[in-house]
Amino acid sequence: MLPAFQPTMACVTVPDLETGRRLAAVILQNRLAACVNIIPGLESHYWWEGKIDSAQELLLLIKTSATRLGELERCVKSNHPYQTPEFITFEIDSGSKEYLGWIAENVASTPLT
Repeated sequence: MLPAFQPTMACVTVPDLETGRRLAAVILQNRLAACVNIIPGLESHYWWEGKIDSAQELLLLIKTSATRLGELERCVKSNHPYQTPEFITFEIDSGSKEYLGWIAENVASTPLT
């Protein structure tokens, strides 16, 4: 029996638009998500190596299925320039039936390549 579809959103920060576009392309080509939004203009403040630091970043909002999260996380980690990339997820508990159905249809088990 197949597991029930659980729409999920992953958040990943990237240092620049080129990295965001490259990561989005790899994710989509491998059918690990139905959509990746790239949102510019983040100013991040955080602890790193014992001191407070800051950076200008972009946020990727990645729409996927809970069943693909392990593969998605491995893909992000292996294609991301950060030593410790942000990878946090949220279950999508409601949304339009049509949009959630579209996510389910487009997160397939076989890559495009």
